[in-house]
Amino acid sequence: MLRINDIRTEKEKVLAGLRKKRLENADAVVEGVLKLDDARKSTQAELDNLLNESKTLARQIGGLMKEGKHKEAEEVKSKSGQMKEQSKALQEKMKKLEEELRQALYNIPNAAHEDVPEGIGENDNKVVHEWGDRPHLPEGAKPHWELIEQYDIIDFELGNKITGAGFPVYKGKGARLERALINFFLDEAVKAGYLEVVPPVIINEASGYGTGQLPDKEGQMYGIVDSDLYLIPTAEVPITNLYRDVILSEKDIPVKNVGYTPCFRREAGSWGAHVRGLNRLHQFDKVEIVQIQRPENSYETLEQMCKHVQSLLEKLKLTHRVLLLCGGDLGFTSAKTYDMEVYSAAQQKWLEVSSVSNFETYQANRLKLRFKGDDKKTQLLHTLNGSALALPRIVAALLENNQTPQGIKIPEVLAPYTGFDMID
Repeated sequence: MLRINDIRTEKEKVLAGLRKKRLENADAVVEGVLKLDDARKSTQAELDNLLNESKTLARQIGGLMKEGKHKEAEEVKSKSGQMKEQSKALQEKMKKLEEELRQALYNIPNAAHEDVPEGIGENDNKVVHEWGDRPHLPEGAKPHWELIEQYDIIDFELGNKITGAGFPVYKGKGARLERALINFFLDEAVKAGYLEVVPPVIINEASGYGTGQLPDKEGQMYGIVDSDLYLIPTAEVPITNLYRDVILSEKDIPVKNVGYTPCFRREAGSWGAHVRGLNRLHQFDKVEIVQIQRPENSYETLEQMCKHVQSLLEKLKLTHRVLLLCGGDLGFTSAKTYDMEVYSAAQQKWLEVSSVSNFETYQANRLKLRFKGDDKKTQLLHTLNGSALALPRIVAALLENNQTPQGIKIPEVLAPYTGFDMID
């Protein structure tokens, strides 16, 4: 969440970032938060004064009792008792104001970075890089949802029987291709200096609040009945929460973690060709990279993480482009995001396969994730993450773009992982 001190000292900069993010009534929202903080501060000052006065009265009572002035001591005791009741009421008021302030800050998105372009939605995103030529497919080329039936490698009907729509069953060469991609992405990340971790795929409420999925995306997450537990929407959540309430030392920075998990999202929803097959699922596999960096190095790190994702797409020989998201298309917790899209030749459209984001101190403030700088003062770190990569649309593009009359060619770099070079 945004820091109240930053909102106060850099108010116009914060407002500019929130307006760019299309936050309705940004000025009123910010003023409301500052008023809550003013009320909290004045209540704290009143409480501090009362507590100091109570201490003075306690000393007076002791002195009067020593002097044998019992009547005066009883009068001071009575006054002290009244002050204790006032203190109790002020402490309750403080607790309420602090909770109101916390909830208000939880509901304010991160401010967009100054480099983020203005815009309302995806049509205003800026293409900053393109790689590869669009594939030319043979006559009669099919979309992936027809190819997976033809080669019997992914079964949506079986998944629907077991669970419901959006939960496919991978089998045979389809299962091996899925596993090959996961291992390839993990190996490439480890080569790039990331430490592999295997986190839980169920998180508690504190973890959801820590990385900003709660309360913003509660309706998109699968909750577990009669508990405060949720299935993860992405490995970002458990991996970043490994560092909740942690103070890192200089030698530990940057933190570079990678992990594979299944991911669960409720929003798969609408009907139409754009969500057919693997284009949008309720459960899918993803390899996630996470970095924790010093503030002055985080934007250089963001570019490096983008380059890593692009290198994976190049090795798979997938035509792709990089988009700098505009303010109106930026996620709730992100200050700056790049999306990577691959071109699906059979669908003749771009498919998003990765988002790489810098959250600056937004998550770290919620997580209380800090480090001690050269001046020995404790400072918040910056958190970053990215899909490297999300598998469903990668699989869709590989199947569609590599189809031939003989079968589907497996990219050369994947063959050692699959154990075959053709799906036929």
